[in-house]
Amino acid sequence: SSGINAESGDISLRFITWPGLLSFWRNIFNILDLLSIVPFYISVIAHSMHPENEGEDEHGEDEGIRQKYFILKMCRIFRIIRIFRFVKHSKDLIVIVKVLLTSRKELGLLVILLGISTITFGSIMYYIEMDVNKDFNSIMTGCWWALVTITTLGYGDLTPKTVGGKVLGSVLLTFGMVFLTLPMTIIVSKFGTVYENENRKLAFERQNGRGASFYDSSVERSGIGKPEQNV
Repeated sequence: SSGINAESGDISLRFITWPGLLSFWRNIFNILDLLSIVPFYISVIAHSMHPENEGEDEHGEDEGIRQKYFILKMCRIFRIIRIFRFVKHSKDLIVIVKVLLTSRKELGLLVILLGISTITFGSIMYYIEMDVNKDFNSIMTGCWWALVTITTLGYGDLTPKTVGGKVLGSVLLTFGMVFLTLPMTIIVSKFGTVYENENRKLAFERQNGRGASFYDSSVERSGIGKPEQNV
């Protein structure tokens, strides 16, 4: 299609004119652009290799060929990655990306604690409800209930019936509110710090007559956007 051709031409010109081959592959937006168009060319090559299978009935296709085309269809999901290209044009989105990068330790700790809590409370709930409530038919079902409860989402598809299960659910719900509040305060604090630092850098560079944009001052230094120039 014309969109794929334009995208391919843009990436090709960028690859040819980019200052340094290694810096081109270090740029996250170049990788995202490539991932967004690669599934299209893989599909074209696959269809050209097996043109006789296009007109066959679904039940007459070979199982291996069907699995191969299913994987290719799933690869088309990567086209959604194109929307992330707009990140480099937005000051606020760039700040959010930098906040997530600087908060990776806190986010990692949050995921670890969430996993431990989910498995622990899910297993306990399963053994409490297994003889009374048929909905809790496995530990994985209990873990699903614990995950939904601890994140205060509460679908309502699984509910405890015993007194012990209800008490455990109340404890987990209270624990979930505290569990989510503490890391969020740290991330919000870092957001304000990063935002102020980037504005100070931008003001300093403008005062020195460099006229650098926010893109140059924040994205290039973090390695997210434009490549750094070798002095």
